[in-house]
Amino acid sequence: MAEHNGILLESGTNELEIVEFEVNGSKYGINVIKVKEIIQPVAVNPIPHSHQYIKGIIQLRGEVLPVIDMRQVLGSHPAETNTQEKYIVSEFNQQKVVFHVDNVSMIHRVSWDQIEKPSDMYQSNHTKVIGVIKRKDEMLLLLDFESIILEINPETGINVGMVKKLGPRERSVKKLVVAEDSPLLRQLLSDTLTEAGYDQAEFFENGQDALSYLESLAAGQSKVEDHVQLVITDIEMPQMDGHYLTRKIKEHQALKKLPVVIFSSLITDDLKHKGNKVGADDQISKPEINQLIHSIDRYIL
Repeated sequence: MAEHNGILLESGTNELEIVEFEVNGSKYGINVIKVKEIIQPVAVNPIPHSHQYIKGIIQLRGEVLPVIDMRQVLGSHPAETNTQEKYIVSEFNQQKVVFHVDNVSMIHRVSWDQIEKPSDMYQSNHTKVIGVIKRKDEMLLLLDFESIILEINPETGINVGMVKKLGPRERSVKKLVVAEDSPLLRQLLSDTLTEAGYDQAEFFENGQDALSYLESLAAGQSKVEDHVQLVITDIEMPQMDGHYLTRKIKEHQALKKLPVVIFSSLITDDLKHKGNKVGADDQISKPEINQLIHSIDRYIL
């Protein structure tokens, strides 16, 4: 499969392209935007006393990259010799990593509204599945790669300590709407926003629920700005992604004045134009929570 450098989809269409891969016979997916290239396995240098998910490190065109064994991540038995194994070289959260998988098969184009939220029966704050895609007689599981990296190295994630470095802050009466599908990141965001003084935040697990809430406010007698002063949204979310949510807000007569800040692992120089196109007021890469707080301050204080 060829290297992925281009932007394959227009912004604000609520669509994404997914690279399908296999681990122990099950099918999983990763957003193609996160995939830099797919290569044949190369020799790995083991790292003593590293995390159990880390297979070791490789050198790829002068860069030293960690290799994550997806069989370990997903609790599968040790791999047998497999000539179809692949390395998925990924970049998100301002870092590059390599995922070792059993096979990479194809790319699917799907709409976010085709991706179902995992059932509460098997979902928890530490689940690695954020969406289920039904395809004829099989299912494709969309994984939360950010939480996998966070489990390996908690220092790469959002934490209250970052906000404390901003110094003492007063409590704000300003109200926020936050769309974030990951239960773990919702809790981390809640903790850090509260530490920053923004404890009046309404959280939603996807863009559709957030938009429905905002539209219900717009249908009321009072101004929307009396109830919400700013919207924070992730990009990757089942039902409705953050780019489409931003576009719908900016096209809505009663909502368009609301500042929208996109806070996502997919914010890079190459991808910022997608947020600009749908009218985002600011775009900040996870886990830069301090930059997010400064952005909130700038738009609503």
